[in-house]
Amino acid sequence: MSSTLIGKVAVVTGGSRGIGLAVARLLARQGAAVVITGTQQGGVQAAAQALMRDGAARVLPLVADVRDAVQVESAFSQAASAFDGIDILVNNAGLGIYKPVADLALDEWRLMFDTNISGVFHCCRAAVPHLRARGGGWVINISSLAGSNPFANGAAYCATKAAVNAFTEAFMQEVRHDGIRVAVIAPGSVNTGFGGGARDKAGWALQPDDVAQVVGDLLAHPGRSLPSRVEIRPSQPPRKG
Repeated sequence: MSSTLIGKVAVVTGGSRGIGLAVARLLARQGAAVVITGTQQGGVQAAAQALMRDGAARVLPLVADVRDAVQVESAFSQAASAFDGIDILVNNAGLGIYKPVADLALDEWRLMFDTNISGVFHCCRAAVPHLRARGGGWVINISSLAGSNPFANGAAYCATKAAVNAFTEAFMQEVRHDGIRVAVIAPGSVNTGFGGGARDKAGWALQPDDVAQVVGDLLAHPGRSLPSRVEIRPSQPPRKG
């Protein structure tokens, strides 16, 4: 096991599956204490057990809906209390509903915005005091290439990810002099169940571990550098047309 993150404490939202679980596994393998959040007790407990079977020594599963600022504040307080602080936040929780604007229900619109962007805001706001108390740290927001490459039937989802990109850049400028480095990762198609997973992407799409590796690469950069935006896409997607 790599020991580059021994003594560090990381919070990964949406950490029970997909990209979030892959990120949590990588951070644990590098020695960090890992807090994973999700909305289902069974999901986060199962993920924590999987991480411990994989060798993780310190894992804390917490139920917290990122849409709820009170739940988020409570989760961060529990994380900091359990491990004496927080050094890293990976905002991964998100969802996509793909429909024409005319067919998208108001509740579906609100659900995406409340999760994908308000959730990022709630977690960043909750994390700042803990990161400042440690003299700095990292916030990494998982966005999407959809934030800069809109597509039909994805107007709402694309808008949330464009908002994440803009939020991240502004937030980065606010906290950089506190020693807090902020970055956004924008993946292309990833082979997970996200968005229903109707198409067979296994043969060409990114894997969750590919995105996790970018998280690890960012954390390994020396303090003088800030790679603030990383795009990662499949090397050979299907040809169009």
